[in-house]
Amino acid sequence: MTKLGNTDLDVYGLNLGGNVFGWTADEAQSFAVLDAYTTAGGNFVDTADLYGGGGRSEEILGNWLATRGNRDDVVIATKVGMWDARPGLSAKNIQAAAEDSLRRLGTDHIDLYYAHRDDPGTPLEETLEAFDALVRAGKVRHIGASNYSAERLAAALSISDRNGFARYAVLQPHYNLVERGYERDLAPLVEREGLATLPYFALAKGFLTGKYRTKDETGDSPRAARAASYLDHGGERVLAALDEVAAARGVSVATVALAWLRQQPTVAAPIASARTPRQLTDLVASVTLELTADELAALSRESEPTVG
Repeated sequence: MTKLGNTDLDVYGLNLGGNVFGWTADEAQSFAVLDAYTTAGGNFVDTADLYGGGGRSEEILGNWLATRGNRDDVVIATKVGMWDARPGLSAKNIQAAAEDSLRRLGTDHIDLYYAHRDDPGTPLEETLEAFDALVRAGKVRHIGASNYSAERLAAALSISDRNGFARYAVLQPHYNLVERGYERDLAPLVEREGLATLPYFALAKGFLTGKYRTKDETGDSPRAARAASYLDHGGERVLAALDEVAAARGVSVATVALAWLRQQPTVAAPIASARTPRQLTDLVASVTLELTADELAALSRESEPTVG
């Protein structure tokens, strides 16, 4: 287990993504994945009010927690701010959205509550005071930020410190082996402030599974089309490097890609989702795969950080 930044949360080295629950995985399939994940030792599930078409992912997760009777054994993260039915980070919306999420999850507290994305139209002070009220009421244990720039995250942390508000303890950015812009501005700030990072799109929308290697393999599916955007010379170099390490270690390309991300400075646990227990196998294997310094360097060398 890994201590999540400066919080009291001990979490597994793979954060199971709940974005597929109620979307590409029905309730029975979702239950099977959740059972397999916890059987493997996992205890950390990430969802959002938006997922599953709005509320459905949280409902499925809540039903599973109730059926299994294991709420105290699972760290639950959810989010507010991106769903059209509950948009933005105003105090009013945060309060209402939190109550809705608590009801759907069937719990009296959320372990980690995220601002799903920055809301420039609402003062940071208002947002942070609203989150702080939830923490003081015992309805939220810790708060996090997703999709924040370094400038806005630094400003939010400063406001929390100045006012005695609960501060963002974790950051959820877009970060993986072929999307490394996080390393430029956000990573130094996260390290300096003692935050932990939980990257989403850890497998680059499926590209880092190695499944999509030519335009012909991408087909017509939305997921495949998004993965195809990485099919350039840089992406091909990364896959070749992953192939070499995977073959030497006797594991999958996806396992190596997640292990690289988990071993990056400031990263606590990558977020990845699975529609079936079989898909989950390679994800879970990344938690115990320790890449050597040479392997990490070789993979990093083939992936030039993006600018921006």
